[in-house]
Amino acid sequence: MGRLARKGAGMAKLCTLSILLSLLVPAHTTRSPDCGGILTPSGLSYFAEVSKPYAEMVLRQDLMAPTVTDLFLDSPKPSRNQINSVKVTELSLSLIPDAGLRLSIDVDLGITPAPSTTKVMRLSILADLHVEMNPEGNLELVTSACKPTMEEMQSTEEMESKSSSSDVESEINVDKICLEVSKLLLSPNEQLMSLTAQFPITPSCQVQYLPLAAPMFSEQGITISLQTTFQVVGMAIPLPVSPVPFSMPEPVNSSPSHLTLAFSEHFYTSLFFALEMAGAFNMTIPSPLTTATMAQKITQMGSLFQEDLPVILQAVFRSSPRVVLEEGKAALKLFLTIQVGAGSPAFQSFLSMNVDMSAGLLFSVADTRMMISATVIEDIELSLAASNVGPVPAALLEELFLPTIREEVPAQMNVVLSEGVFLPHISSFTYTDVNVMIHKDYVLVPCNLKLQARTGEQTTVG
Repeated sequence: MGRLARKGAGMAKLCTLSILLSLLVPAHTTRSPDCGGILTPSGLSYFAEVSKPYAEMVLRQDLMAPTVTDLFLDSPKPSRNQINSVKVTELSLSLIPDAGLRLSIDVDLGITPAPSTTKVMRLSILADLHVEMNPEGNLELVTSACKPTMEEMQSTEEMESKSSSSDVESEINVDKICLEVSKLLLSPNEQLMSLTAQFPITPSCQVQYLPLAAPMFSEQGITISLQTTFQVVGMAIPLPVSPVPFSMPEPVNSSPSHLTLAFSEHFYTSLFFALEMAGAFNMTIPSPLTTATMAQKITQMGSLFQEDLPVILQAVFRSSPRVVLEEGKAALKLFLTIQVGAGSPAFQSFLSMNVDMSAGLLFSVADTRMMISATVIEDIELSLAASNVGPVPAALLEELFLPTIREEVPAQMNVVLSEGVFLPHISSFTYTDVNVMIHKDYVLVPCNLKLQARTGEQTTVG
């Protein structure tokens, strides 16, 4: 009895030591994606739509604020053209395959060049944008070309119209507007930087998504490949090497969704591996059995315990969990060692068994989190590993412990998973109209974007 208890304690120390040693190994010696996303043309249109009022606000502040003079060229006399209204009539983003984006903005400026006279000038901006990766590993939206034009739309003046139009054009520093044209979108660089933030899974385990390169632009959309890293107590852990390199699935033409996220089978296996390394799945399982009731089935129990004590199960992973994705379904393979014992706080183990089991997994999405839950146990096998109470047939192990294991293991794992896992996302946006599609080796998540409502300050998701 004492020998087995000491052996169990030794296994726990060895498990702890292996975790500490693994944290010292340099993580991610190879850089390969395990997830990613495709922003479709409809998603790009939505981003342009929600950027329109933001662009109008920025231009109104820049062009109408009396204290802001740096948008007007130096002049010995004050400007006689007063801008009293700014309205963005059109803002669109279109894809330039293999290059980037084209931003087109039309702005109507209401101008009072003289008392009792008004005119509307149309400021049109055509800019080419692309995305670069900076030395820190963050993505940045960069302007590669910009062409502004100004034309008069209507005026109450009949005379000197052309000269006053040129006056306005010479007074507004369109070059400065072009230089900062990307800021007319909804804070794109702040949004891109938020993509690489760390998100908590448990108090001691965090997830982070890192872009491996600048996104690819095609007629189907903007494709980005990401590598997932996990931190345990603040240190990146080395992940199992994927047996099959993951590449983003080919985008579906004319997808109605704004965005399609993709996650490899390896992503989910790495997630459960990280949670295992964090000790999140070490379980203490209560049992309806007592030492006296077990003695009725195993006679040697009576000589080990002089009083009737509750029987407790302690489970640890003897091998890392693995996720298997098939068409339409997902399964979690678990490989446990369960110590069976009694006594609290001095736990005394009297037998241990190996448990191999498979549980179904359900995926859903709430806001920007993927909710994962283990369902019914689909397959389970128990075998005796060590015993201080003599041989115990597999059939008796199943009779005594199978109902408890079937119920408690998925339930305790679901408590750990109950907060969900943050998906790759950018601040201020959440996901709606989500559909989770499980395929062999990967999961697709088509969804729409939704800008979070602002109350006072800008709201962020995550």
